[in-house]
Amino acid sequence: MGGGVAEVTARSGLATVVREVSPEAAERSRSGIERSLGRALDRGKIDEATHQAILDNLTFTTELSDLSDCDLVVEAVIESFDLKAEIFAELDAIVTSPDAILATNTSSIPIIDIAMATDRPDHVVGLHFFNPAPVMALVEVIPSVRTDPSVTEQVTAFATDVLGKTVVAAKDRAGFVVNMLLVPYLLGAMRMFEDGHATAEDIDTGMTLGAGHPMGPLTLSDLIGLDTMLLVGETLQAEYGDPAYAPPALLRRMVAGGHLGRKTGRGFYDYS
Repeated sequence: MGGGVAEVTARSGLATVVREVSPEAAERSRSGIERSLGRALDRGKIDEATHQAILDNLTFTTELSDLSDCDLVVEAVIESFDLKAEIFAELDAIVTSPDAILATNTSSIPIIDIAMATDRPDHVVGLHFFNPAPVMALVEVIPSVRTDPSVTEQVTAFATDVLGKTVVAAKDRAGFVVNMLLVPYLLGAMRMFEDGHATAEDIDTGMTLGAGHPMGPLTLSDLIGLDTMLLVGETLQAEYGDPAYAPPALLRRMVAGGHLGRKTGRGFYDYS
């Protein structure tokens, strides 16, 4: 997600600093963006000059301090509150401008919980992209009860006017709009498979050909990452107490066994 968001901002003409946790991760991020831009170049969606200009907008680093003079920082780490809170506390101390906006790409964690890890909760907002960020047109903008309305307006205008995205305004409730609806559906498909109602292939085919979805729920879960699905389900279950949000036992076992979906080569399907 982080690389995808960086590609979106770089494509929009913005100087973009990509901070990764290691040189290896930074190189993977760079390579992923270069492959994506290469496909766009091969398909004639961008020309050589645009391709080079986008690459020139990107800087890669492993130092969080290199974000100090950014006007907008978008966090896109794994769906862990503890990790996000730790990062936001560090960003609060590092980012120098009092007008800078700190945004989280969380897909489920309440924004206020993350914002209160800083001394500037009025400048913290949810900016939730969808995967793959360069392709998906939607962004959710989620202010907390402490977010300054002007910050919400700035981020909304940035997403629409600069990035060319469509914005859905969401309240600060776990899952926001899309995942509050989507996650029970995905977990329900997992329970159906777990209970032996149908094969993974037939469940996905049923929803692609029967409901017109572009991707079946188990394929989509593998794309999202089953570890992320587990964390999101746990967050929603804690917020709402609805059994529909409870992660199935099968999902927990798959995550424990390292079958996380596409990123590990195996989930509900084998990608090796």
